[in-house]
Amino acid sequence: MRFPLAAPAAVIAAGLVLSACSGDLSTLQPEGPAADAIARLWWIMLAGAAVLFVGVGAVLLVAWLAPQRLGPAPARRLVVWGGLVMPSVVLVALVTTAFALGEALLMRSDREPLRIEAAARMWSWEFRYPENEGGMTENVLHIPAGRDVEFVVTSDDVIHSFWVPRLGGKIDAVPGHVNRIRLRADRPGRYGGVCAEFCGEGHSAMRFTVEAHPAEDYAAVLAREAE
Repeated sequence: MRFPLAAPAAVIAAGLVLSACSGDLSTLQPEGPAADAIARLWWIMLAGAAVLFVGVGAVLLVAWLAPQRLGPAPARRLVVWGGLVMPSVVLVALVTTAFALGEALLMRSDREPLRIEAAARMWSWEFRYPENEGGMTENVLHIPAGRDVEFVVTSDDVIHSFWVPRLGGKIDAVPGHVNRIRLRADRPGRYGGVCAEFCGEGHSAMRFTVEAHPAEDYAAVLAREAE
């Protein structure tokens, strides 16, 4: 049995699309609770969009090929069921899910989070560790795995944006203002971070690396950095 030319092309296209869902900056490879909520919401929204697309397409196909199946008033049924009832049911379900998963982004915990200061400037990041004898690193961020970290984000010049896609959402770094965001790495590893706000000619190179260490090794790592 010979497959039409469209079949291998579809397989290749699907492979390319799926390969783009992985990598150091992929939001679809979450390694923290906030990032996991974002990824789940993305997949749910994609599924909802697919249901709407297929459903509306099916109704339109029936209206085109067999309008008699829609009864004596096909136009009215098409608008009511295809344009109101089905989209409303799916959208209500999606909005409810979005509110539920949005709570996970707040990262509430009884344990006090570790505080790290992230200062942005053209075109680098400086990280300060006030709870660990005031150490400092540039473009490399050290965090303990399994513990909530509250980042105090500021900027020395223009608006930047602090974003570690595999750990959670992003937040702007605004001159003269302090923003805060909580993230957590579930396990030790290395993750990519970027400035997600265009900030000038060096914006594309304004990246940093997040290194999540076992909790018991964290203090020793910062001590080595201080040396």
